Amino acid sequence: MKTLRDVRVGESARVVKVHGQGRIRRRVMDMGITKNVEIFVRKVAPLGDPIEVNLRGYELSLRKIDAEIIEVE
Repeated sequence: MKTLRDVRVGESARVVKVHGQGRIRRRVMDMGITKNVEIFVRKVAPLGDPIEVNLRGYELSLRKIDAEIIEVE
């Protein structure tokens, strides 16, 4: 299974499924990360956390722990 954390800077990926449960999953989905959304990884902080992505016309910063629950293709 490939997650958003595995996507390199400058690459795009399509969301297959948001794993997890409870508040964390709901929070990720409320940010617009849902099935079939195209996500472009714009940059990664020097120490690797957070990850900055573009989706649905806006920029979003995600922690690595949150990126791990987002399955992509």
